[in-house]
Amino acid sequence: MSNTRLVLVRHGESNATVSRSIGGPRTCTGLSPLGRTQAERLRDRWLRHPEVNVDVLMSSAFPRARETAQIIAPSLGSMSVQVDPLWGEHDPGPECDGLTYRDFIDRHGMPDWEANPYNVIFPGGETVAEFHHRIGVALHRTVREHQGKTVVVCCHGGVVDVVLRMSLQSSLTGGFEVQTMNTSITEMVEVRSGRWRLVRYNDHGHLAGLPSATSSEIESQQQSAE
Repeated sequence: MSNTRLVLVRHGESNATVSRSIGGPRTCTGLSPLGRTQAERLRDRWLRHPEVNVDVLMSSAFPRARETAQIIAPSLGSMSVQVDPLWGEHDPGPECDGLTYRDFIDRHGMPDWEANPYNVIFPGGETVAEFHHRIGVALHRTVREHQGKTVVVCCHGGVVDVVLRMSLQSSLTGGFEVQTMNTSITEMVEVRSGRWRLVRYNDHGHLAGLPSATSSEIESQQQSAE
């Protein structure tokens, strides 16, 4: 069996992150200026030093992931982007999508991500268990349809966490914690059916010298008032 190689790229910084809001599939408006620069840094890195021979470029349907894929595409032979909504981030549902973090907490309280994965965190949205199931379907379908190929998927921090948990056969919540940087590279190889080797996680060397994040409008107002 030829080994399938999966390269997960987290999207660049999003406008939702800068505005401190829940940027679900209905309200995501794409990358911030810093997010586009981050994606351009990854593109330029791969143009200078190709690290993998990529057969397929995929993206979730979120604008921030699609935009990231479009920016890095020239470093992968300008291949077309295959959009698969199953690779999307945890869906907060229509009631919570677009709320600021502060408004969400005021209405629903601080979420407990270590709790029972079947608990409702986002009213009307996915539970953690439902999110894991969807990503599992995306992973298995991608491997089945692109067996033996190298696939780059521009996706999300939560998605990377789920794939790691599945490959490590870990629990849905708890056990460990990861912090996946924007446009970082996580690479895995399927050594046999259902068994994965983690080649690298959170490789973000191309971000050297860039600020870690864009200051939010609220932070800027607070700083100017001091």
